[in-house]
Amino acid sequence: MPVKWLDEPEEHDYPAAASYLALLATPDEVKAIVKALKKAPVTVQKAKDILRASRLDLLEETNAHVRSDLVKVHKGERLSPILLVRGNLTNGDALQIADGYHRVCASYYTDENTDIPVKLADFPPKGE
Repeated sequence: MPVKWLDEPEEHDYPAAASYLALLATPDEVKAIVKALKKAPVTVQKAKDILRASRLDLLEETNAHVRSDLVKVHKGERLSPILLVRGNLTNGDALQIADGYHRVCASYYTDENTDIPVKLADFPPKGE
């Protein structure tokens, strides 16, 4: 069953992303990244590529949050797009899934080539 997506991330996804990013960046940097994510256009990336670039392991289907998202997919409910912070190939910095790791994993289980709508911001955000 194909994954259906909302056109834009849900508003509560941004504070969730900020909470995660606060572990990696200063409060001012987090504020700038979240602002950049809100302004970023929605683009599309493959589930397998997001996981590879983030260097994160695929969570088990039995993970409660992945399972919950898979149930939503099978019910035809729309998932929220993923919020990403670009990695740096030169420095070896991995892509950061600021919000949506479980949704990426659930999508991968439907098909590793699933197109996932994402918003992608640079670190540090350009123009900041």
